[in-house]
Amino acid sequence: MDEWMLAARTPAVLVTVAMVEGSVPREAGARMLVCGEQCVGTVGGGHLELRAIERARAMLAQGQARHFERFALGPSLGQCCGGVVHLAFELVDPRQAALLAERRDQDSWRLVALDGAPDWALFDGSGRQLAGSGPSLGAPLFARDRGTHVMQGQEQRQGQNLGEKQRARRWLVAPVLAPRAHVLLFGAGHVGAAVVRALAHLPCTLTWVDERDELFPRAVPDNVRVEATDVPQALVAHAPPGASYLVMTHSHALDLRIAEAILARPDVGWFGLIGSHTKRKQFEHRLGERGFDPARIAAMACPIGLPGITGKAPAVIAASVCAQLLLLWEAPAHLDAGAPAMTLAGCVRSTQERI
Repeated sequence: MDEWMLAARTPAVLVTVAMVEGSVPREAGARMLVCGEQCVGTVGGGHLELRAIERARAMLAQGQARHFERFALGPSLGQCCGGVVHLAFELVDPRQAALLAERRDQDSWRLVALDGAPDWALFDGSGRQLAGSGPSLGAPLFARDRGTHVMQGQEQRQGQNLGEKQRARRWLVAPVLAPRAHVLLFGAGHVGAAVVRALAHLPCTLTWVDERDELFPRAVPDNVRVEATDVPQALVAHAPPGASYLVMTHSHALDLRIAEAILARPDVGWFGLIGSHTKRKQFEHRLGERGFDPARIAAMACPIGLPGITGKAPAVIAASVCAQLLLLWEAPAHLDAGAPAMTLAGCVRSTQERI
């Protein structure tokens, strides 16, 4: 279940890595939702996380709304990172959680008071306040490159309608960003199902496509939408610009039709086709006969997965191709909206046979 959906339904404390110093296990912005019997996410594991869970559950028991604490990752915590982590704890307002669950496909920013009254506010990506009682601060504080941070004093004077009490308070500024990566997965066989499981907790949305409705499980992860259709290739036209395509159906003929639809789009982020080097040669020949640009055909990743991973078990292939996608999504060139389509596929193409 999505963390905000869960927080809207049950009392929960959200633990956020607000600031870090030196070597630490997680970055600013990492978060963990702690409920009575369940935890979602992680702030770094180890004794730090154990202490954070204990504090969060104590807040749930006592009804405490806020807590802000500095943890030195040294001998007292049994950790040797040597850095410092500042954790913000907040009892989640169900109204805020419900709004964020509704806005899961849109960028949002949360403003949470760390001192004084448990004020909070929710803003859209442009800085327009949507809900809550926090101060209006404007767009400069909500730049994507700023990420999660704590503001105080001089930063707050950039805002509007701030009284002296508010100027003295600390506020957590935290983005809740919609997934930027979208995957269209064609094929609901054993490997396709393994890929879905592997992508379930990664920062992406997934459209899972197959002709055979009976192959789809009754329950799928929150980031997955199932499409059972007699014409899978038609879904390509409805994908967002820059989407990644992973083709692994039961039929080479269907794979070819889907490949043609993908290569007909100029805005493909990445295209991976399961298969051996022999299958790749066949597809290069057939797609070339149909007039597709040789450079774009060459950018097709086939076989899929990272070099050096030779296993052919579905879970192994899934892990390898998911690592391939993560490399793609985190590459700076891919974040540039003007970057040529599919330019990164070849740099992580596997040399191993896939069938």
